[in-house]
Amino acid sequence: MGLAGKVAVITGGAQGIGKAIAKRLISEGMRVVIADIDEEAGQETVEEFACPGEILFLRADISREADVKGMAKETWRNYERVHLLVNNAGVFLSKPVAELSVEEWNRIISVNLTGAFLCAKHFATYLRECRGAIVNVASTRAFMSEADTEAYSASKGGIFALSHALALSLGPNVRVNCVSPGWIDVSNWKKKSVRQGPKPSEADHIQHPAGRVGRPEDIASIIVYLASDEASFITGANFIVDGGMTRKMIYC
Repeated sequence: MGLAGKVAVITGGAQGIGKAIAKRLISEGMRVVIADIDEEAGQETVEEFACPGEILFLRADISREADVKGMAKETWRNYERVHLLVNNAGVFLSKPVAELSVEEWNRIISVNLTGAFLCAKHFATYLRECRGAIVNVASTRAFMSEADTEAYSASKGGIFALSHALALSLGPNVRVNCVSPGWIDVSNWKKKSVRQGPKPSEADHIQHPAGRVGRPEDIASIIVYLASDEASFITGANFIVDGGMTRKMIYC
């Protein structure tokens, strides 16, 4: 894939999908910066991967511009290059709209959407210099919904729109694409203190046209492709990775 020796930054990289992305990129020879608000998870991931010099944890709240600016400067100070930004960090809340406070709404939007904007803003110069790429992680909830997910769905719809806008603003030196996961089972990719959780049932698996619930590795694989030179003609696109669920008609 031609990624060896390059540098990637992954927000929300200490757990879940972000952790799987980090592991895959390291296996491709990349140096990886994981930015996460959870210091316990971040340090645990660095120790688990045990790749001195190949992984760096930076604690950051990406909804705060000062944190993002500092994260970008620290990344450049350590590596003097950035080839890939994965805007993966996100928080979720399910709550009836009549009970959803403005503060709760703003927190979801500020982390999931504003955070991605701030990272793109402060890494843009570095990415242009390295002719890099951005991959934003949205969700199939940008295009279909469950009840009581207004803030999360709105934030992920915003990620989809932000992605194609950035593709035009930052091109041709920076390619920007979006990946929209469906149901991804992250139970094995959480920090140890919360790793034990319910597993998908057989019914959960067989409802998917692909025959199973998604794995974080499924998302990591497409991000590796989008980061590579093999995807040099792809920008402004969205890739739904959901085992076919958004194409399945359900009437009962």
